[in-house]
This record gives sequence, structure tokens and C-alpha cells, in this order.
Amino acid sequence: MAQTPLHILLAAPRGFCAGVDRAIQIVEQALARYGAPVYVRHEIVHNRFVVEQLEGKGAVFVEELDQVPDGAPVVFSAHGVPKAVPAEAQRRHLLALDATCPLVSKVHREAERHAALGRHILLIGHADHPEVVGTMGQLPAGAVTLVQSVEEALTVSVANPAKLAYITQTTLSADDMAEIVGALRRRFPAMQGPKKDDICYATTNRQQAVKAIAGRCQVLLVLGAPNSSNSVRLVEVAKAAGCPEAFLVQRAAEIDWAKLAGVERLGITAGASAPELLVDEVIESARARFAVAVEEVAVIAENVQFKLPKALTA
Repeated sequence: MAQTPLHILLAAPRGFCAGVDRAIQIVEQALARYGAPVYVRHEIVHNRFVVEQLEGKGAVFVEELDQVPDGAPVVFSAHGVPKAVPAEAQRRHLLALDATCPLVSKVHREAERHAALGRHILLIGHADHPEVVGTMGQLPAGAVTLVQSVEEALTVSVANPAKLAYITQTTLSADDMAEIVGALRRRFPAMQGPKKDDICYATTNRQQAVKAIAGRCQVLLVLGAPNSSNSVRLVEVAKAAGCPEAFLVQRAAEIDWAKLAGVERLGITAGASAPELLVDEVIESARARFAVAVEEVAVIAENVQFKLPKALTA
């Protein structure tokens, strides 16, 4: 019996960004240099497949530093950490390697610069996300106020509107962020902002790539983890850009193909912490059921690379 045709629209760029690639390399290089175990505080990136691959090589993931033996190598995740964490690592003479994405570190430096100039800081982001916890932890308690929505932007109170600045989590929806900043600017016209948008290039590019195919798809699959902020945003962006249905899946095995019966045009992308292998898995799974034709739709070429810490390259 002839297979039903399925046209797959593959968004590009997709998958690993330079910050994620660097963070994974740091763990792998640390294992090669120091041997197992290498401890990692929190998931190095938000993807169970990646975490399990690294566990298989000898990485041990912990929640806090009190689970790391004295003198052991420990890697801080790509999302960044509060200042208290490296300070504690230094106190205990742990061999600490910082895998914080350089674009998150840029936001940390902005926060410090604004605080040094006496400005109160509004951080646009999601409560309890590790990146937000890390950014708020760069400064003393009370120096940063979290703003999560337009509603909060319309009600947040500040002591001195003339001494105010905003920074943002790097993995937000660019459209949502612009709406929140707009609401804040209308209330606080003197508010200072970053010289260059805090939303990272990879988040923006992946959202633009989804927008380029959303209107042509009946369903769009985002490969990524439920706790991956940038992956969850891609689902929201797809729906907002005209795709009738979009949802997040971690692996091909999770897909209910019966729900895709009758779908002729399927969009696929991957969040910045999802490896390309997972995209390949989905396409192979589709080929087993449909006569698949793949069209890659590229909006921009990425060639960003970040250097590894000197401790691993010296």
C-alpha cells in the first residue's frame, strides 16, 4: 500500500546554540582532563538526553555544592549562578569551571553596572528559572525586582522612577519582551535599557525561523524539554504566527502519530538545548509511516562560537 505523502518543513536555525555547545564541551573536556567523576551543579542545559549522555561519560549532576566532595571538579550550568555559589566553591577549594553562557554573563555585568550607578533594576523574566535566580543573585536582596508579564509591568512600584533600569532573561519571546518593555516605558520614560537587546541571538533566530514556516504548517513539533524556556517559547511563537497546532516533544517515541493522521505539512524545529540527533530521530520515525519530503527553510546562517575557559585550554 502506498504511503501517504508528508511534507516536512524544517526550520533553520534550530537546535544547539553556541552557549549550549560550549557548556557541553566544558563538561566533556573536564572529564577528559580530570577523569570521572566531574560534578555539575544543576542540569548543564535543559535537556534530559544531553544530561543522560554526560552521565554515561562520568558526569554527576547535583542540586547544590554540599553534594560535591572537597577538592573535586565542579561545573556551573549554562544558565548562570548567584555570586554566592562561586564564593562557596572557592571557600571549599573546589576546582570550579563556569559554563555560564557568555550572553547571560553580559546581563550579569549590565546588572552590576546599573547598580553601581544607583539604579534599581527591573528584571523581565520567569520566576524560579535558573537564569533568573542566577541574575538576581548577582546583587544584594532587594536590588532587583522581577517583572513577569504586562500586567505586572502596569502595577510594579518603584521608589525612584528617575533611577531605574531594566534587563531581561535571554530566552524570552522577543514579542512578549517588547510588549512588557513598552508597558514599562510608558510608565517610566527615564528607564534605562541595555545598549543591545538581552534576548540572545539564538533565541531570536529560532523564533524567526519558526515564524517563517508557521503559516505553512498544519502542525509544528518543537523538540525540547518542558523546563527549557526557549523551547516552550517556540511553541507559543508558532501558534501566535498562525500555526493551528504546535506542541513540545522530547523524543520521537513521545509522538502520537495517530493524532497526525491527515496532516500533509508538518513543521519541525528544536530548542537551543536539543541536539540535532533528536530531529533526525523524528524524521526517521516519520519516514516509517509516510512518504516524506523534507524542505529546510533557513532564515539566517549562524557562525557564533564561544571560547572555553582558560583552565581547560592551557
